[in-house]
Amino acid sequence: MQVPHKEHLYKLLVIGDLGVGKTSIIKRYVHQNFSSHYRATIGVDFALKVLHWDPETVVRLQLWDIAGQERFGNMTRVYYREAMGAFIVFDVTRPATFEAVAKWKNDLDSKLTLPNGKPVSVVLLANKCDQGKDVLMNNGLKMDQFCKEHGFVGWFETSAKDSSIIPCFLDVIEPI
Repeated sequence: MQVPHKEHLYKLLVIGDLGVGKTSIIKRYVHQNFSSHYRATIGVDFALKVLHWDPETVVRLQLWDIAGQERFGNMTRVYYREAMGAFIVFDVTRPATFEAVAKWKNDLDSKLTLPNGKPVSVVLLANKCDQGKDVLMNNGLKMDQFCKEHGFVGWFETSAKDSSIIPCFLDVIEPI
């Protein structure tokens, strides 16, 4: 087996309101499984995904699953520190979670920048698409405009129940 010449460790945040499916998305991506049993994250949880990016490069993604109620706490600055990218997740069946997306993005932008002073890459995830969609979600142009106005690199419709989550992670990693 050839030894990789390059190894990278990237800290990625997964944030959003309580119950939007952050933990389920991470479990689907890292362990390829889904459970419908819900258990709220307390504070922060972690997962590691190792990617063989190319024959000479290994990328280790340290995924930080931050509890939904943490946005209003002082701990987010500590949790966000040294992250290289983020996902903000909302539940397409609960419009209030989409309304909170801009607040999460503002919180992130006010507490975290890359070493060069630029904002981190953030992808918006519209989760639980298997359960139906809100009116806004049915209009891709409005979602594109929202992302442009708020500084997201893009957005994806996804469901932790299937494998549609994988391209989302690649979209955050590419710019890093």
